[in-house]
Amino acid sequence: MKSSPENIIQLYLIKVAKWFNLVMPIVVLFYQENGLSMSQIFVLKSIYSVAMVATELPSGYLADVWGCRRTLLLGAILGTAGIIIYSFSSDFYSFIFAEIILGIGFSFVSGADSAMLYDSLKAGNRENEYIKHEGRISSAGNFAEALAGVAGGLLATISLRTPYFFQIFIAATAIPAAYFLKEPQHAIERTHLKMKEILQIVRQTYRQPEMRSAIMISSFTGAATLTYAWFVQPYFQEAGVPVSVFGILWTLLNLSAGIFSMFSYRIEQRLGQRNTLLLIVIFISLGFILTSLEVSIAGVAILFGFYMVRGVATPVLKDYINQYTDSKVRATILSIRNFEIRIIFAAVGPALGYLTDTFSLQTALMVTGIAYFAAAMLSIWPFLRK
Repeated sequence: MKSSPENIIQLYLIKVAKWFNLVMPIVVLFYQENGLSMSQIFVLKSIYSVAMVATELPSGYLADVWGCRRTLLLGAILGTAGIIIYSFSSDFYSFIFAEIILGIGFSFVSGADSAMLYDSLKAGNRENEYIKHEGRISSAGNFAEALAGVAGGLLATISLRTPYFFQIFIAATAIPAAYFLKEPQHAIERTHLKMKEILQIVRQTYRQPEMRSAIMISSFTGAATLTYAWFVQPYFQEAGVPVSVFGILWTLLNLSAGIFSMFSYRIEQRLGQRNTLLLIVIFISLGFILTSLEVSIAGVAILFGFYMVRGVATPVLKDYINQYTDSKVRATILSIRNFEIRIIFAAVGPALGYLTDTFSLQTALMVTGIAYFAAAMLSIWPFLRK
């Protein structure tokens, strides 16, 4: 098999199905309508994170030994099943079951999708185009998330359960997309590897200073951008942004990330690896620090700057990991990255929540910006030294 252009189309569909989330704008209202307290809502989100973290590495291993196509297909089926359970449930324990299914399904897709993309391009000696295609697929996800915010709000005017019914059909589009993927020929040999052999290759790969550095900088940056997303709505509140404008700004932020993700490969080509890494680290750090100094409607412009850099960071940093990774363990390595992001976020999230409640939002933002800058600079040192 020389190349798999059709795989790229299917991967676009899988990304859109994953991120076109109609329920996000009204999910808290839906929970409250079904009698859940805020405490129970946070418990549900914690269960989702635990389910995803617990199955992240096993799902990466399965993708490497069983094939990315089958793993993505299973993830798509589980994601659809989770939404179906939600659509016809109205009690806390049924929601717990749905969150576990969704968490496992998400872990089976994350990592395997990027591994399938890179190996599909590698089959045609086009791996140098990875950043371009990863950026475009990521931007498709950002655009889908932005549009879903508007569509979900409109559907909720019918009833709060209506977006869930429509979400079933959106999630289900990932099933035929995954089914029609074609496993690249050079990657099929992975199915003959045992767990011991996989772990041995992972250890050898991880011993490379550049590989360690690529995973660390990608993990710290992923955790930082995930953390920042949770600060956006509190920032809107403190800046005095009208609640009616929240959805519009959220849509525009995701659109800005999507546009810059689409052109990330050109930015990386123009600046080079060293300068692109420095741009990502410096501007993401400044995003936290500047928003801690300027909490106002005018300061919302800083949020847009952060999301633009976020759009560049994701495809570029994933590409650096792929460059040092053997195809036999690509999904496992990318799952390690996703696992580390969730672990870092789980570790720092409560601390930042404490800083926000005890001191202020500005304090939490400032501490996060300084801590990220220190960790990121240490991570990229092997690249800078080269």
